[in-house]
Amino acid sequence: MKKRIFEGSGVAIVTPFNENGVNFAELDRLIEFNIENSTDAIIVCGTTGESATMPDKEHVSVIEHTVKRVNGRIPVIGGTGSNDTAHGIELSKMAAATGVDALLCVTPYYNKATQKGLIKHYEMIANAVDVPIIPYSVPSRTGVNILPQTAYELSKIDNIVGIKEASGDIVQAMEIKNLCGEDFAIYSGNDDINVPLMSVGAVGAISVLANVAPKETHDMCKYCLDGNFKEAAKLQLKYLNLIKALFCEVNPIPVKAALKLMGFDTGLLRMPLTEIEDKNLSVLKAEMQKCGIIA
Repeated sequence: MKKRIFEGSGVAIVTPFNENGVNFAELDRLIEFNIENSTDAIIVCGTTGESATMPDKEHVSVIEHTVKRVNGRIPVIGGTGSNDTAHGIELSKMAAATGVDALLCVTPYYNKATQKGLIKHYEMIANAVDVPIIPYSVPSRTGVNILPQTAYELSKIDNIVGIKEASGDIVQAMEIKNLCGEDFAIYSGNDDINVPLMSVGAVGAISVLANVAPKETHDMCKYCLDGNFKEAAKLQLKYLNLIKALFCEVNPIPVKAALKLMGFDTGLLRMPLTEIEDKNLSVLKAEMQKCGIIA
């Protein structure tokens, strides 16, 4: 039986930066905001956390800080993916040493590995660490898709315990579920289809929406887990336009702007990301107001 890291809503938390690096005090505020609002897990240093622009020392320090701050209250999952397998192994080893509950490893980007290469890549990382691993399939950003049969091969590896499925293809997620069974956790990586994916077997979401609506995202997932899809669908539909607004520019540009509107000092975006355009900010603000997140 594979270890289930979490069920429900996992926040893909932003990293607040300032002129000196990471604003750890503000990161603490964001962590506590999520815990107080029933978030079920924290995913740190993922795509939403701008991990691609973080040097390894800083990257690992953020994971370590999060582990210590959370202090076992909910699971912490550290992002450690790389397009260089050797680098991914070393980064995963360093992150595992922080006491993190699991690792989220994105598919190798730009190189565009074959499915055979993906299996070998994840196998080598899994063999190098003792912590559970969740592969992350997001072909819109990496150019590589973990196909269902590949997910099945990965599920045979003891410490590969699930997948963050962000292909946007519900049929693909269903095929992964059929092949891998109940023991292999599927997490929705697309907030606009959290409920549809959970209706066919996903056990939760790794969510951008949870940054700004943590309680509501938790409730959406909890309704699904309880089999109350009527209430879950109400929340999915209520927040659909806000979810669209949170992706009106590349993530995490809009969500960092949204958190600023809520009074959080999310600070700088690291180049090549730039601040949200005024027209998109207006749309984002309006959707947040409609949902009652800001006045």
